[in-house]
Parts: sequence; C-alpha cells; structure tokens
Amino acid sequence: MRRTLLATGLALLLAGTGCAAGGQTPASSAGAPTASRQDAGQAERTLASLRKVDDLPLYEMTYVGDYDPTVGISGTPEASPFGCSLFAALGDRTRPLFARNFDWDPNPALVLRTDPPDAYASISLVDMSYLGVGDDPAGDRRLLNAPLLPFDGMNERGLAVGLAADDGATARPVPGRPTVGSVRILRLVLDEAATVDEAIAVFERYNLDFDGGPPLHYLLADATGASAVIEFVDGAMRAEKGRGTWQALTNVPAVGVADRDLRRDHRYGLLAEALDRAGGAVDAPTALRMLDAVRQRHTRWSVVYGLKTGEVRLVTAGGAGERAYRLPMG
Repeated sequence: MRRTLLATGLALLLAGTGCAAGGQTPASSAGAPTASRQDAGQAERTLASLRKVDDLPLYEMTYVGDYDPTVGISGTPEASPFGCSLFAALGDRTRPLFARNFDWDPNPALVLRTDPPDAYASISLVDMSYLGVGDDPAGDRRLLNAPLLPFDGMNERGLAVGLAADDGATARPVPGRPTVGSVRILRLVLDEAATVDEAIAVFERYNLDFDGGPPLHYLLADATGASAVIEFVDGAMRAEKGRGTWQALTNVPAVGVADRDLRRDHRYGLLAEALDRAGGAVDAPTALRMLDAVRQRHTRWSVVYGLKTGEVRLVTAGGAGERAYRLPMG
C-alpha cells in the first residue's frame, strides 16, 4: 500500500553513501534507534528474525511493523576509490530483470524484508556498518534503523532502484522542497513508487543532500519494461529514460552522453556488448555471469531482481554460493 509522502520542509540528515570516490564511515554507536514506529512486540520479533547466512557476513531480517522514513541518521565521510555496475535487461517483457554489483568496503550486509502498513512491501540490501552495528549484531536495537539504508532493492510492484557514485554530480536545492539524504531517497522510492514515472516523481519532490558522501546517480526499472537513469547535472535533476531493450550504469555520467562515449568505460562496455548480443533478453543465471565479468576485488554482492516474478538471486563475497528469495508481487 502507498504511504502518503510528508509534504513538509523537514531536512533529513542521512548523508549519502555510494560506490566510488568517497563514502561514510559507519554511524556512531551512540544513541537509540530512531526509525522504529513499532510496538515492543514487533520490535522484538524483528530482532529475533535476524540470522547469519554466510561468511561475508550476510544476514537476513524481516522488519515487523512500521517505521518513519523521514528520520535522519548521519556519519562521517571517508575517501574510497570504489565503483559499482548496474543494468536493466528489458528485452524479454515477460521476464524483465534489474541487476547490480555493489563494490565497497568489506562490511557486513543485510537482506531486509519490509511490509509497512501504508507503503509497498519490498526486499532490499543494506550495508550494516552504516547502522553502527558491530561484529555481534544479535539483539542490537540499531538494526531497527535498517529500513533507512537500502543500497538497492525492489518492491512488490516490480519497481527496482540502485545507486552508484557520480563524481561530477551536483544537486542545487529547489526552494520549498524538503531535503533527503542521497541513500534515503531509495527508501522513499521503494515505499511510494510502482512505476519508473512514479519513481521520477518521488525524486522531483525532494532536494538531495550529497554532503558527507560521494555524489550519486541512480538506475530505475519497473515490471512494464520501463527504465531511467537519474543524474544531477549543473545542479539540476535530469532523468533519461531507456529507449531500447536495456539500460546500464557504472560510475561515469550517462545522461546526454553518446553511447560510443559511454562504452569507453571498461565495465559499461562489457555490459553493453553482452546486452547487445542478447537483445536485452537475459535470464537470472546469465545476468549473474555478466555481473561476474565486471566484478572487482572489492565487490561485496551481486544481485538480480525479477521485476515480474519477484525472484531475487544473490551472490556475495562470503563464498556460500547463490541464495534465492521471493518477494510476493502485489
């Protein structure tokens, strides 16, 4: 179900984190969780659902009850020259896919399920270090902030979103819009948007705050086979919709850039060649092989989202092989 967006001027203080050229150190361990709008029983069931599933380490958790996506948490920037790779394979309109490598620091990760009462259910991946969670997360109530930090994800309507760093991006605030952190916007999109057009509209309601982390750009795709890249060019948001059977994104600006120039980026070029050969129609095993071809030594996870099937295929650097999940599609 859709959550009504809060049309307030509240500044959300979660600074952005991303893939490449900068980031945030994990949030301070001090302070109580702030996002939870659960009763005591719901909070305890959420924490009790946490389990470790591989040696990345990767954890899984189901969030029971509601949360407030407008609450801020913050961290401290730290330089880190890493990168990410994303693509939407849309040539087979019966089985469109969204895929991404998350390339970052060696931190624990969390597969998070959420189903708040007035928003879409979703499954997302979280870098747990930004919650301030230590080596032993069991019972740590800071996990109740996990909905605030989706680095990629898909909701029950088949809308998927992921981020990557874009060093040249600048976001100039528009008067009258509330400000949201550059990772937090993914939560608002997953909660609110069923289509790429609706996701673009969510971005347009907010100013993005890149302070405290690298500037970012975003890839969106939905179950209808639509896709778009969102970037911030000369301070202004620009959305470029996909016009073919696929759309890809790495760490070079893409909006308004000629295809031949984009392919000069090594990872983008490899993905583009494979997607061209397939006509943009690939299955999940093929998508994971494509992600493996552009993986880096610091790739933490590779994930493929089935935008119509709700299937999620995940491989981490934890060495436990592929894991499969299913999000019931609404």
